[in-house]
Amino acid sequence: MLHPQSRALLDMMVERRVPPTHTLSPADARSLYRDRRAALQPIPQDVAEVRELKAGGPHGSIPMRLYRPRVAEEGLANASTNALPVLVYYHGGGWVIGDLDTHDTLCREIANASGVAVVAVDYRLGPEHRFPVAFDEAYAATRWVHAHAHALGLDPKRIAVGGDSAGGNLAAGVALAARDRTDGSELPIAFQLLIYPATDMRRAHPSHTTNGQGYLLTSDTIGYFHDHYIDEAKHDLDWRASPLLHTDHSRLPPALVITAGYDPLRDEGLDYARALTDAGNHVSYVCFERQIHGFITMGKVLDEANTAVTLCAAELRRAMTATA
Repeated sequence: MLHPQSRALLDMMVERRVPPTHTLSPADARSLYRDRRAALQPIPQDVAEVRELKAGGPHGSIPMRLYRPRVAEEGLANASTNALPVLVYYHGGGWVIGDLDTHDTLCREIANASGVAVVAVDYRLGPEHRFPVAFDEAYAATRWVHAHAHALGLDPKRIAVGGDSAGGNLAAGVALAARDRTDGSELPIAFQLLIYPATDMRRAHPSHTTNGQGYLLTSDTIGYFHDHYIDEAKHDLDWRASPLLHTDHSRLPPALVITAGYDPLRDEGLDYARALTDAGNHVSYVCFERQIHGFITMGKVLDEANTAVTLCAAELRRAMTATA
């Protein structure tokens, strides 16, 4: 059964005639996504430091934001350098909407609850910048964090990648690319935090049908996001867009995969967790059976969002402590 709080949220959106994302222009959809933060997200927590950064990338500079936790958990800082592990985080929004501000609260929460630093990446969006630009920038930003880790007080040997929805897609792709690098450079990824990730652009899993209407993220909106990001059918089969379709899921970092029971992406998230597990990786999979897509950023109105944040932070902290 859908969680009563989620049911109330969906009913409120209908009563207030909130327009579906797929009926809006990208510019208007971005504004609506940004503006609804106040109604859905908790008050942003104070952290020890927030710093604006810019990474060089193949398509120009990439804005990023560093969050240093209010209190670093004991045992997390490097014993000799005092450097903190870091989560490189890619926001959700279908590769079309979302930015540093829409996920500012979530990044602060994860940093404080885990004791791990967070660097959020403001990758370029479609339709102005289509596939594989978002992937290119996610990977370039992660490499930049690794290269500049010492200057930022971060541990280059303890870098995690994570994201929600489209951001989870990018995190999975970055982990694959880091494993497969052929230029001789080092990019060690210690953990993957994959929150209801999109893993298969073909959109054929059963949950796309069973959960395709009535639960905030609809089949229409998924198609809207897809078509603003992907402009050639062959790209659906490219592992950088569909990590589930990579031919080799072995030798990848430990992962936490979270899905939601009323999410069209539920089944492809589960299948990705299975692919990682079957290939011999350490994977934890948790489905919040009563929740909808996008719930983790809605902690002001959905109690289970806060539970999910706590789980993410605990697993991140555990993984980073294990690699200290």
